Amino acid sequence: MVDPKHPAWKISDKLRANARALRRDSTDAERILWSELRAGRLNGASFRRQVPIENYIADFICHAAKLVIELDGGQHFSDEGERADTRRSTVLEAKGFKVLRFSNLDVMTNRSGVLETIITAIAERTLSPALPRKRGREQTVSVEKKQP
Repeated sequence: MVDPKHPAWKISDKLRANARALRRDSTDAERILWSELRAGRLNGASFRRQVPIENYIADFICHAAKLVIELDGGQHFSDEGERADTRRSTVLEAKGFKVLRFSNLDVMTNRSGVLETIITAIAERTLSPALPRKRGREQTVSVEKKQP
């Protein structure tokens, strides 16, 4: 049985090794964001990091929300970098993911804004895990009509 939270995509050994290397050699911005996302720390949402999808490695992914978070260093802001990011986003979006991009500078200088954007995206794409679920039947209020 396939676990919908962790799709069984066919991943080449090379891509898997690259993902492991990226996890081991994270940038400062990736380490900072991972410290906020790991172990359900962001409103209980489950994230994985450096996840191979097709021929790409997503920086962070929340399968339940079909959300990919990409952190971009300076090389992403060249014309060729932007074209490559557009191609990458197109492939990920074709698989049903929403892609959020933040610069490393955003993470370093506006962490709360980045986290708020991520929380909003998760809430839009899932039943928010932060909202308590109601137990039992909901209470209803009946309104009686007054007799004339």
